[in-house]
Amino acid sequence: MPGKPTQPLDELLEVGGRDVLDVGCGEGWLARRLASAGARAVGLDPSAAALERARGDDPSDEAVRYVEGAAEALPFADGSFDVVIFFNSLHHVAPESMDAALGEAARVLRGDGRLYVQEPLAEGPSFELLRPVNDETPVRRAAQQALERALQERFVELVSRDVVLAVRHRDFDALRTHTINVDPSRAAAFSEHESHLHTAFEHLGRPLEGGGYEFDQAFRINLLAPGS
Repeated sequence: MPGKPTQPLDELLEVGGRDVLDVGCGEGWLARRLASAGARAVGLDPSAAALERARGDDPSDEAVRYVEGAAEALPFADGSFDVVIFFNSLHHVAPESMDAALGEAARVLRGDGRLYVQEPLAEGPSFELLRPVNDETPVRRAAQQALERALQERFVELVSRDVVLAVRHRDFDALRTHTINVDPSRAAAFSEHESHLHTAFEHLGRPLEGGGYEFDQAFRINLLAPGS
């Protein structure tokens, strides 16, 4: 059975006691998870609304530091972090800014730091479910191309693997909320295709004991170190 979305990250990175930047943190669930594992976590996102929700969900004002900003212009000093993470977020950066975003990751990493990138590929049930709302094929391809360029210019590859992981949604309403929270501009398209999406949700998803559905999604995992 496909593993949980965070399984590769847990296997590849030890974050306890380290300064970790979650780029594109959204509502902060991963940043909070990193903090609970002992990281000094910073969550960065360009959306003030997403960060407001993240701060509201944070049980402690000191658990995670949230910063508004763009991946291609990180508001941090050189060598500030031991780990930088793009968790399903690089393809949300404008394609023309992806190279700059990876360059910024290299800049803020310490010499022995690590860049972890987990990107969904344009295939599989989870992708097909939301394809009518926003076909991300071009931006997901652009993210992989940007990573290839970064390997030639800025980083050394430590790990590269393709995996299938399970993306879970409590129900169809949870899918709608998540989709629109990630990108509010998707609301109109979601409403337009809602009947089709509801049918596809039940057709493509696997019901879980105790409630909810899970959908297979192919990901590419890259663990990189700064180049010399």
